Amino acid sequence: MSFNIGLSGLYAANKQLDVTGNNIANVATTGFKSSRAEFADIYAASKLGTGQNSIGNGVNLAAVSQQFTQGDVNGSGGVLDMAIQGGGFFVQKGSDGSLEYTRSGAFRADKDGYITNNTGTSRLQGYAADENGKVTKGGLVDLQLNLSNLPPKASSKVDSTSNLNSSEPAINQTTKPFDPSDTSTFTTQYSTTLYDTQGNAHSMVQYMVKTDSNKWMSYTTIDGRNPDGSTLAATPPVGKLLTFDTAGTLSTITTPPATVSNTTLTIADWKPGAMVNGVWTDNGAAANPGGIAVNMSNITQYNSASYRNPPVTDGYATGQITGLKIDGSGVLFATFSNQQSKAIGQISLASFNNEQGLQPSGGTAWRETFASGQPGYDTPQAGTLGSIVANSLENSNVNLTNELVDLIKAQSNYQANAKTISTQSTIMQTIIQMT
Repeated sequence: MSFNIGLSGLYAANKQLDVTGNNIANVATTGFKSSRAEFADIYAASKLGTGQNSIGNGVNLAAVSQQFTQGDVNGSGGVLDMAIQGGGFFVQKGSDGSLEYTRSGAFRADKDGYITNNTGTSRLQGYAADENGKVTKGGLVDLQLNLSNLPPKASSKVDSTSNLNSSEPAINQTTKPFDPSDTSTFTTQYSTTLYDTQGNAHSMVQYMVKTDSNKWMSYTTIDGRNPDGSTLAATPPVGKLLTFDTAGTLSTITTPPATVSNTTLTIADWKPGAMVNGVWTDNGAAANPGGIAVNMSNITQYNSASYRNPPVTDGYATGQITGLKIDGSGVLFATFSNQQSKAIGQISLASFNNEQGLQPSGGTAWRETFASGQPGYDTPQAGTLGSIVANSLENSNVNLTNELVDLIKAQSNYQANAKTISTQSTIMQTIIQMT
């Protein structure tokens, strides 16, 4: 009997050495989770036995459980490197269509733009974004980087904050009619870049002329001409009267042909064009059908220097992709040369009721089993799922100091069990010699 007990101890100690050695071997493996050998004693007792004099039959390996504790997250610099801070697993699909789950976020793009694991055998799963950058949480799809240019967008609004100096002297427009080429005929000017449907840039200039106390005239030109493309010499620009109250707040905008809604000035007759050899020609592009809505509500008239904060517009030129950003919720944003960004997809994370039931499948990945239960999919930061840390990787959670101590303990256990067998062998030899 002692031989069997000793052999079971040797087997158990050997398994402990295997588990500890595997942990040590993967101390530098990204996303690796350490394992622990768990043992149970063996007793051969009948169901009706009292168990008062039961002697154990040794030990067996009850389970090898993995420890899904958080590993350290360190910056790696990789554009597509990601780490999960908190719960959840990345979802990736293999070439055979099966799903795997991993904590290793060392991803890269293949020749077709699909985001794959570091071996290129599995594609990262997530939610798709439409052409407007809106993410739809439908079924999981292979995440792909769209490297095409961002189409231009025609400008439809202009918004900014500015101040007109109330102490500026008034200009008599009877003796000094407005002339954009003569700086003495206007008080100040603001410039804004507009875009047509083909992404061509156009300079819109607003000239502000103080005509009386709390009254200013505003004149608008685009590319040095009237918004409708007519020349200033043939058709002098029509001004819009801005009236301020005694507190310096804009109260009304009057004078057609511009359509005025509260304090919004709509330029509805803008016709994009270009100067070619000194001749104004149609460039084949169009303006936004709704015109340009210029928000004037944030203009004030205080006794301080005239200024204007950078304008905010919704139009832009064609953009070439320049980079990729990933936020904490797993949304992938493509950044473009026209200072725009667009969502191209969102990462999905999986969670399980019983992580211990997952089956390791190699490559720092796990597969679903009956014991683990079905996965639940959602976006990062939803519920108990963790957040995404971009340009970083999660290190192995192996504690090397503890593993080295366990290695010494496993070695001592092995030697002690070997001594049990050696002692039993000596006793058997003594009995044989007695006969």
